[in-house]
Amino acid sequence: MARRLTGILKDGSGGDCVAARIEDYARRYGGAAQDSLDERKTDYRNFENTYYDLVTDFFEYGWGQSFHFAPRAANESFAASLARHEHYVAHRLGLAPGMTAVDLGCGVGGPLIEIARFSGARIVGVNNNALQLERAARRCDEVGLGHLADWIECDFMRVDAPDASFDAAYSIEATCCAPDKKGVYGEAFRLLRPGGQMAVYEYCLTDRFDGADPGHRRLKAEMEHGGGLPDIARPHEVDAAVRDAGFELVEARDLAAEAPPGIPWYQPLTGSGLSFASVRSSDAGRRVTHGSLWLLERLRLVPRGTTRVSALLNLAAGALAEAGRLGIFTPMYFVLARKPG
Repeated sequence: MARRLTGILKDGSGGDCVAARIEDYARRYGGAAQDSLDERKTDYRNFENTYYDLVTDFFEYGWGQSFHFAPRAANESFAASLARHEHYVAHRLGLAPGMTAVDLGCGVGGPLIEIARFSGARIVGVNNNALQLERAARRCDEVGLGHLADWIECDFMRVDAPDASFDAAYSIEATCCAPDKKGVYGEAFRLLRPGGQMAVYEYCLTDRFDGADPGHRRLKAEMEHGGGLPDIARPHEVDAAVRDAGFELVEARDLAAEAPPGIPWYQPLTGSGLSFASVRSSDAGRRVTHGSLWLLERLRLVPRGTTRVSALLNLAAGALAEAGRLGIFTPMYFVLARKPG
């Protein structure tokens, strides 16, 4: 484990860069600033880039190349559940060879690669983070799907592409990073041809969330701070933003609440439904990883500040698992919308 962690982290930022970035993140967005939305929204590009420069290696180690959640059927593998969740998006959008779709916030390309393979459609990945985009392009070429993918390094609030240039648009747990829901959905609207559809898995607080409950408010703040999120919306806010952007709202529902009996989306964070991936991402696995990083950092085998990044992600993971168990949060509020025409 130590060898793999060291190799992953050396592929990212080194030296004192990690220490400086985590210190800046904690100073600007933690502590007393943790509950303030102003800078997280007005300076969101720096906020998100700083966060993902810090955490991408950890996400890949603990979760793989698809940075999202999925409910899991009994006896279904962790990887299969993620792929099925991605296939659902492609299926609902009707993606097929000859079509072109845009992936808003494509991460390191795991979902894009799977959706391109599954559908045969050409996918254009949009990402503002250069580290992630370079890895996404490299891996897509490695699996022989480079002919079905293109990449744009830009802000998904202002995509460097002409109006009406895509048949479909989707985003998998990425628009939660947008400072303005209407703005990001409006950009998808601009990019779509008339009659094109957008599918989104959105982070949302559920009706069980009680803003007057200190425990609920603490979990929300920890998910946002540890997860690099400006704010977590409620379903009615998402629905309104979709309509305000000009879309016809075809469907909006919480797929987590409708999931059949099996392994809930948050269980890999607690260690149930064991697989190699869920062992690493479980509470016990995270503790072992954190302890290993503490030692590796002192031996100067990983960059200084690595342990603080691990602690930040552990904060988010614990809050997500508890919020999921309480049913006050969902990472898969599914929206399907159509551009009139």
